[in-house]
Amino acid sequence: MSNRILPLELIDKAIGSPIWILMRGQTEITGILRGFDDYVNLVLDDAVEFSPDPRDKSVILKKELKAEILLNGNHVAVLVPGSKGPDDSLASKA
Repeated sequence: MSNRILPLELIDKAIGSPIWILMRGQTEITGILRGFDDYVNLVLDDAVEFSPDPRDKSVILKKELKAEILLNGNHVAVLVPGSKGPDDSLASKA
């Protein structure tokens, strides 16, 4: 029998670590995970938001969010604990 890990347990293990978040749409956020709840609302420190420029989709906008932020779990599509984004992500193109 293999060991099973529940989704919230995986997120709990990532607290204090870098995390890469793909939001619904084309926004990506990286930061340090500080906390979460059962609805996967996330609290991040040192967050950076990457999104395509609405006027020119080939340009990636990088916005450093200087304060602790709260992300609504309804807008989170994918969480990658321990990652700051792969080479082909928006984060690498900014």
